[in-house]
Amino acid sequence: MAVGCLFLVGIVGYIDYLTGYERSLLLFYLLPISLATWFGGLVFGLAIAVVSVVVWMLSDVAAGIPALGFWNVGTAFICYALFAGVLSKLRTLIRELDQRVHERTAALQREVAERQRLDQEIAQVADRERRRLGQDLHDSLGQHLTGTALAAQVLKEKLTARSAPEVPEAEKLVHYVEEGIDLTRNLARGFFSPELEADGLSMALQGLAENITERFRIRCVFEGDKSVRIHDSSVATQLYRIAQEAVINSVKHAAARRISIRLATEGRKLCLAIIDDGIGFPENLPQPEGLGLRLMRHSAALAGATFGVRRNSRGGTIAACELKIPSDNDLNFAR
Repeated sequence: MAVGCLFLVGIVGYIDYLTGYERSLLLFYLLPISLATWFGGLVFGLAIAVVSVVVWMLSDVAAGIPALGFWNVGTAFICYALFAGVLSKLRTLIRELDQRVHERTAALQREVAERQRLDQEIAQVADRERRRLGQDLHDSLGQHLTGTALAAQVLKEKLTARSAPEVPEAEKLVHYVEEGIDLTRNLARGFFSPELEADGLSMALQGLAENITERFRIRCVFEGDKSVRIHDSSVATQLYRIAQEAVINSVKHAAARRISIRLATEGRKLCLAIIDDGIGFPENLPQPEGLGLRLMRHSAALAGATFGVRRNSRGGTIAACELKIPSDNDLNFAR
């Protein structure tokens, strides 16, 4: 830097000599002074300013100036010194600003990482509570209702053996208790999916489709590559929750009669799509951002996926989630 600045000063001085003392090139000496101040600091810039003044004086003397005005020399040095001081202050302010931006960016990154960690913990706690509620419904209330159904069945058989007139009421009681058992099982499946851990996401989605078909009396099918397995239970759980929420929305809000759950790989992406033939979104109107859509977007973010909802050209709605498949040496995915 020192050699470069001195070289520039020499070049400007030589040109100043060639043009004669009648045409001053004092302004062009600011270039090496600027470079020296910006990259070397204020002291280095002042040193180059002194050298510039000396070279300017020598070039004018060599050009044949009759008299050298020391007032002009002092004024030039003071101007150079003020310019170097202002430029050095600007350099300091810019560096402080860059440092603050770097610190704020690092703090923001730490905050984002902490928020993601908290989101993961909240999701794990919520999933654990869902599993506990599902297990309690299945083991406690389900078993209790099963015992009640058996007792009601025994009572009905005794009344039937005696040809009692209360037999129809007993049959209704057995039927209502059995409906309560089915409802409890459906609720338990909504909270806890045993297939998700046992056989993978594909089997869980297959069970979801069968459950929706049985529960709501509509056609819900699973069309997927069953060889795709996700060994990361947290990612698989979030994808299952997205499919579950999308299917429920299609049934309750879109009045769908046919729902297709599709799971497939496209290149390096895993694609999950829920397609229905419901009423869809109104045309030329913004899509509503209800609680269900926000939950699905949040689940997709926790799984590291992207989520979107769009109108189906054939009618209905398509809810799609895309997840980038890691490299082959990652054990979270298998084909």
